[in-house]
Parts: sequence; C-alpha cells; structure tokens
Amino acid sequence: MRRASLVVVAWLVAGAATAATPVERDLSTGWQFRLAPGAAPAIAQKAPTDWQPAIVPGAVQTDLLALGRIGDPFWRDNEAGLQWIGLADWDYQLSFDVDAAALKRGHVDLVFDGLDTFAEVSLNGKKLLAADNMFRRWRLPVKGALHAGSNSLRVHFQSPIARLQPWLLKQPYALPGEFDSSFGDEPKGKQTSNYVRKANYHYGWDWGPRYLAAGIWRPVRLESWDDLRLADFHIAQAKVDEADAHVDAQLALQADKAGTVKVAVEWTAPNGTHGTQEREVTLVAGENHVAVPIDIDHPQRWWPVGYGDPNLYRFHTTVSTGGATVAQADRETGLRSVELRRDKDQWGRGFAFVVNGVPIFAKGANLIPFDSFPARVTTARMEAILRSARDANMNMLRMWGGGTYQDDAFYVAADRMGLMIWQDFMFGGAITPYDPAFRETSRIEAVEQVTRLRDHPSIVLWAGNNEVQTGWESWPDREDFRKFINADEVRRLDDGMRELFGKTLRKVVGDLSPQTPYWASSPSTDFDGEANVENDGDFHYWKVWSGSEPISHYLDVTPRFQSEYGLQSFPVMATIKAFAEAGDMQPESKVMRAHQKFANGDGNQRLLLYIRQEYGEPKDFPSFVYLSQVMQAEGIELAAEHLRSARPRNMGSLYWQLNDVWPGASWASVDYFNRWKALQFHAKRFYAPVDVVPLRRDGTTEVFAVSDRTTDFDAVLRTRIYDMAGKLLREESRPLRAAALSSTSLARLDDATLLKGADPRRTVVAFDLLEQGKVVAHHLLYFGAARTLALPQPELATSLRDSGHGLVLTVSAKRLARAVWIDTGDLDVRLSNNAFDLLPGESVDVAIDGHVDADTLRHALSVRSLIDALKESQP
Repeated sequence: MRRASLVVVAWLVAGAATAATPVERDLSTGWQFRLAPGAAPAIAQKAPTDWQPAIVPGAVQTDLLALGRIGDPFWRDNEAGLQWIGLADWDYQLSFDVDAAALKRGHVDLVFDGLDTFAEVSLNGKKLLAADNMFRRWRLPVKGALHAGSNSLRVHFQSPIARLQPWLLKQPYALPGEFDSSFGDEPKGKQTSNYVRKANYHYGWDWGPRYLAAGIWRPVRLESWDDLRLADFHIAQAKVDEADAHVDAQLALQADKAGTVKVAVEWTAPNGTHGTQEREVTLVAGENHVAVPIDIDHPQRWWPVGYGDPNLYRFHTTVSTGGATVAQADRETGLRSVELRRDKDQWGRGFAFVVNGVPIFAKGANLIPFDSFPARVTTARMEAILRSARDANMNMLRMWGGGTYQDDAFYVAADRMGLMIWQDFMFGGAITPYDPAFRETSRIEAVEQVTRLRDHPSIVLWAGNNEVQTGWESWPDREDFRKFINADEVRRLDDGMRELFGKTLRKVVGDLSPQTPYWASSPSTDFDGEANVENDGDFHYWKVWSGSEPISHYLDVTPRFQSEYGLQSFPVMATIKAFAEAGDMQPESKVMRAHQKFANGDGNQRLLLYIRQEYGEPKDFPSFVYLSQVMQAEGIELAAEHLRSARPRNMGSLYWQLNDVWPGASWASVDYFNRWKALQFHAKRFYAPVDVVPLRRDGTTEVFAVSDRTTDFDAVLRTRIYDMAGKLLREESRPLRAAALSSTSLARLDDATLLKGADPRRTVVAFDLLEQGKVVAHHLLYFGAARTLALPQPELATSLRDSGHGLVLTVSAKRLARAVWIDTGDLDVRLSNNAFDLLPGESVDVAIDGHVDADTLRHALSVRSLIDALKESQP
C-alpha cells in the first residue's frame, strides 16, 4: 500500500519570506527483530530470542530466511515445520535520531503504510497504537512523544491465532470459514481468519501454503510539516464523452488556521496540449475540501487494450499564498466512462462492461497474490505478470478478494497497458461477523483504499467480496451451520452481510468514486435475488474440476458473465525442480502432495482422472506434468471459446487463475516464476481479437466467427479435411461478413457431411478465417477424445537460425502432431508460440526472446507431442 504520487509542501504563515518545506524521513532501515521471550513456540522450538537485523518492509519468515535460521519456505515439505512462526509473538525495534529543528515543526507524524496485523506500537515507552487491520494506513501524531537525540520505536506483533483462538473456543459457535488448517494449529471448523482483517490466503488456500506472516509489511516514515497538509488530490470525472470531459480537481487540505490561498491546477494531455484553472479559496481551521472545475474539449480518452490507446493525462496542482507555493501534488489518470450494463433481454438480465460507450467482452483471468510474502514482490515482477496477461490478448483481470490490495505500481502498470481491473474488497469467502466494530474497521479500510486507488482508470469495478453470498446460500457446511444455530442468529448474520456488502461498502464507493460501478459479491445478482445463477449477474462454474464432471459439460452452461472456472495443471519441470528433488518426482510423493493443495493433496488424483478421460495413461512423471498442461489448456479453451461464441448472451470469460503464489500444482496459466504453461499460449489464441470457433456436440459442429473489432469485415471461411497421415481429402471455401463486436454463426455441419466416409479416428478438420488472403484465425477439430484417435508418429523436425533480430526455431511435422511442446529446460527464454498442433506437412516459426546463444539453446532444447507422453500406443 505504497502512497500515491503526492508531493506535499507545508503551508507557511502569510508574510514570511520563505516557505518551510516538508521533511519526509524514511524509517525503513536499521530495524531489528526477535521472537518475543517466554512464548510457548520459543520454548518448544528452542528458538533464540536475541535481536537480529530485520528487513522493512518485510515479514518474520523472510527475515528468518535471510539470516539462515530457517530453510526455504517453498522447498519440498518445509511448510509443516515452519508453522510455529505464525503461532508466536514477535518484536521489532528501531533506534533513530531526531534533531531539534525537526521538533520545531508544527507537526511530526509517524506513518505506517501497513502493519500485519495485531500490532502494538510504542515510542520511547509510550504506547501509541493497537493496530488490528492489515489493510489500513496508520498516521500517528508523535511530536509530543519525540525528543532530541536518540528515540526508540517498538512494534510488538501478536499471533492472530494465539490471540483469537482462546476467545473463539468459548463462543457458542464458530463462523464458517474457508480451509481448515492441515497442521493442527486450529481445530477443524474453528477458524479465526473470519474475525480479523488479515489476508485470508495467509491461512492457506487450495493453491497455496499456510504462512501466517507478521511484520511491518509496508513502508514506514516520519512526516514533518507546519500549518497545512495536502492529504489528497483527486480528479473526479463527472462526465466524459467524445466531445467533452467535465472533471473536478478535488483537494483535501488539513489546515491549522483560517486563511486565503490560491489553488491552481494545470493539466497536460497525452499529445502535449495543456491548460490551467485557478481559484481563490478561503480555508477554515480543520478539514477543507476544495474543487476546481475543468473542461477539456475532445479528450483523448483511456481505452482498454484492443480498443484504442490507454491515454493518460497529467494533472499538477499548486496551493500558494503571498506569492509562495505552500503545497503541490501530481496525479496521472485516464479520462473514460465505465458502465456495468444490466439490461433485461430474452435470456434474463445482462452483465456487460461498457467503456466509453463501447460494450467490451471481458477476456482474462483471476489474479491472486504474487507471493506468500507480499513485501518481497517487486514492481518489475508485477509488471511482468501484467505483460503476460496483455501479451495473451487479455483485457481484464479480477483482483480476487482473499489476498491484498496491490501497490500503486501495480495499478499504474495496468493503467499504462490498458488492462481493466475488477477489484474485489478483501473478503475471501468466509462468513463475516455482524458486530459494528468489525463493520467499522472494514468501512475505514474501504475509505482508505478507494481514496488511494480511485484515480486509476484501469479499475472498472469494485466488488464487495468473493463468494460470501453464494457460500452462505448454497455450500453444504453453511447449510449445516444454519441448521445448528437459531433462526434469529441466522437473520442477524444475514442482515450483517447485507449491511456490510450491500450498503456500507456500496456507500463508500458511491461517495468517493461514483464513476466506478459497485457489485456486492462475486458471484451474485447484487443482492437482487439468489447468487450464482446463469440468467443474471456473474457466475462461478465449478462442476467441472471440483465436481469431477467431464470437460464437455462446459458447453452446458451459458451464463451472462463467467467470472470463475478452471482446471489444474502442474508447472513445467524446471519449476518443479526448484522445489523438489529427483526422488520426489511422482504424483503421490510426499512432496508433490505437499505442493498440491486441492483436497489436501488428493488433487493429483483428480488431475489423473481428467488426463485419463481425455488422453490415456502417462508413461512417466514428466509425461504426467505435460499431459496435465495439455488437459488444462484444451479444456479451458473449450470453455472460453464457447463463452465468446455466445456473445452477447455472455459478455465475459475470466478463468481461474492467471498466476501462482508459490511453485506447485494449481489452476494458474503462468507459474510462480512467470513461466508460461500451455494454457497461457492457448489463451493468446483463444482470446485473439478475431477467432474461428468450431464447437462439436452430439455429432454436429457449429462454426462461429468471433470478433472484437469495432467494424465489420469481409473474410473467407476455408475448411480443409485431412487424413492424419498427410493426405488432404477435401477443401472448401466460402465468403462471409463478420459483424463488429459479435459472434456470427457461419455453419452447422454434422459429422457425416464433414467426413464423407472418412475414418473419424484418423481425420482432422482445419477451419481458417482468411482476410485478403491472410489467415487471421485458425482452429482444428477432432472427432472424439484424443485417447480414441489413431494418432500417427508425426516425425517432428526442428531447425534453428539467426534471423538478424534474434533466434528463430522452425518446427515441422511430416504427419499430424497433436499438442507440440517446445521445452527449453532451465533457460528462461520466452517463446512467441508453443503448445500448438501441426497439420501434416506444416511448419511453424517460433521467435526466441531472451539472452541465449544458439549452441546453448540447442543443448537445452527438446520437442515432444502428445503421442510421446502416453504409456500405450493409441488405437
């Protein structure tokens, strides 16, 4: 939660000769930490309680790792042996000097941007704060507690489990949570995570480990100022369209006394044009809210990627008195309108994002935290993940509600890439308490976060929570819980959730960011009926995978917006080797089960179920890993293309999930090290602006042209039928007109029409859209699951050359090659294409992005196809 780009200068009394500038002093260096003496974990672990160097921002676990006191939390099954850390109390301390000049300032504030989570702060022995919310910023006036010379700052962190579990065990019931601990530190069904504003995923999830981090997880500093503080600078967008933008530059000023100031706001457009507005303002002692109206003709609007440029305006404000500038700030934002369109139609009630008047089909994925320990996530790492999303033709990411609100740098990068962000508030699915104190700290958290983030044009939705409503209504453990407690308590809990998510958070967004839609829960109908229904609102679909239903059942649901669905896979072998030894390389090994969090490790059997249904039996562990990725990629492709083909009935596909929090099995398409799985390469194709989609059901194939273009275009549908061994059996072409922002049905063809007597086990159909003779979309169709096909040996061949702009790998196949995978071992290079099928006689050029020479690449390179991974030959 690093600060927005506000540069603040203190206000000086009118008539003085010079302005006293603020002093901002970083207090992130020089910290020490220790295990709190006398704690049970300290005694049990025989852990030292001496003071040691600490890294701030950081966490206890990363501090211990840096000192070599623990092993890598992600290595093998180390997780189990490190749970004591989250059960212990920890102390942090800092000694720092303050000079007499600093103490003469009107105000000195100690600012913590984030404390995780129950933290008592004292300065020179004086208690200043008892923090209880990881997601809040804490500003403490400390001038009276400081003295010249050395000062001592102490922060004591209490384990949330040690603090809350004794209280919870005395209560008549425990609220239903998410995932019970696998390590015995909390009794089954007695989860404390519901009752504290801390990142839910720290308690463990079905894709990540249980590490209850503690520490100063965001920067800390001293801010010294005199009579005025510019607390916030916001560009409120009252109206933005093609002709005009009417905005208010809003300043929040904290003044010690009344006085008149001049406020000037200068704006600069992306093309360099600029303008200035000024006004005189009389301030009162205390809080002041100043608005400067600005009109911009024909604004260069911010557009999502694929629809235009993500244009950004720069705004600069100065506050002056007596000719001297006494405060100033900068803000960068994009001018755009966003609407969540909820029109009623023949299918129910829609759910579509409309940006600048253009209905956008949302293509993307869900985003989880980048690491178990958020303080070690760099800006470069966040930007790399966002580039992976953009490069795969995604235009939206859902920031899931069980993690943390991201750094400003994350949203800045999304703004500049044109990526839309669906932003959940941080409620991950557990049932929330209804007491006023919990609701109030949540409200303040929301005020701070919306205020911090509201100028980012990438944020197109605020959602109250993830799965709280649908869980309350339909999950078996919640149904049992409602039977256990009395009806009055059920009503109080239900009313409490509706108050928090239906009113409190909605009001925060409505008051502070009215140009951004609010949605009470995901999935939901915004408390306008039952959650998670196909004909209204957004929809999470988990009968495939969690319910073990066949992948083909993705075709049976057509919701208005599918905001979650997914299939698991393992990461590539290079990533697996980063957490496992050679002896661990089997699906049911202790280590592989430890890095498979679904169903406490049994998820690997679920993977094998789907692999066997679609492909057959893997011949070894690397083949199991490869086949898991093939299954995931082809399954999600089927679902995503079905959703795109159903436009406008469906207007969004966000699969679960884009990224990983640690290396292991999960639903991610990009692993912990930002290595692309097969799914990410498939997504680049199935999320392309133009796609040709053949969907085969019950022996009939319907072919669609899907277009995100904003204008119609003429093309040709080419259909080629091949014998897998290499013979072209038939070729047909016909012209078509693809409608803008639409899915156009092109043909309905039964198997007999396509095959004309050919053997379905040995036949493949290629559909291509050609525009002016160039292929703009390509898709293959098979007549059954891969295990039922007579796949030939493709006789793959490769060659490597230097194009003058980098290395290019050419891969060719004599006969049909299914699911070709190019593996570069431990080399961290990016391929322009991978995880593709090759028709008989076809070749493809793959550009290599990365610093590697040809000989090194040749040595590391291996290429395989589906038939290489199966234990038995196909029929």
